[in-house]
Amino acid sequence: MRTTKDVLKSFELTVGRYLTELTKLDVAKLHRKLNEEDWSIGQMYVHLIQSAFMHLNNAENCLSESELTLNPVKEKTEQGKIVFKLDQFPAVRIKVPASPNPQPPESREYLVEGLKRVVERMRNTESVLHQVSVSNKILHPAFGALDAKEWFLLIEMHYRHHFLQLDRLKSLVFEE
Repeated sequence: MRTTKDVLKSFELTVGRYLTELTKLDVAKLHRKLNEEDWSIGQMYVHLIQSAFMHLNNAENCLSESELTLNPVKEKTEQGKIVFKLDQFPAVRIKVPASPNPQPPESREYLVEGLKRVVERMRNTESVLHQVSVSNKILHPAFGALDAKEWFLLIEMHYRHHFLQLDRLKSLVFEE
């Protein structure tokens, strides 16, 4: 497994690419949906920001040994073991359990600020991850029991994975 410092550096580069991509998109392109089932590019960005904060909350709960943490004998699922061994999600579209669709963003600036807040919180969390006990885990719906470092790594993997969706949506949005 990569060090948390390496994960943070990779995450910062990944967010840099998302920020660069935002400069090419006006609000109309951020809101354009291909159909009712697909998200717009803006919704995808909102999803990334919201999920990062949720994952960071889980990492911080593992660090604080909150009542949400699990028995240390709990493990990852087979899917979780594969994802963490490969250090990436499979290169396919993943359907997640039903949840409300993220609201489209008000503006590009809203997304830029959200991404900057995520990076800042990632930096703050990384600085205390050395305190983590691998016995403190929180259950992920697909990947099983994850500790603070794994929740942290999951954020970076998740952002990298969504480049596939961004590229697919961009090709359709810019095609017109």
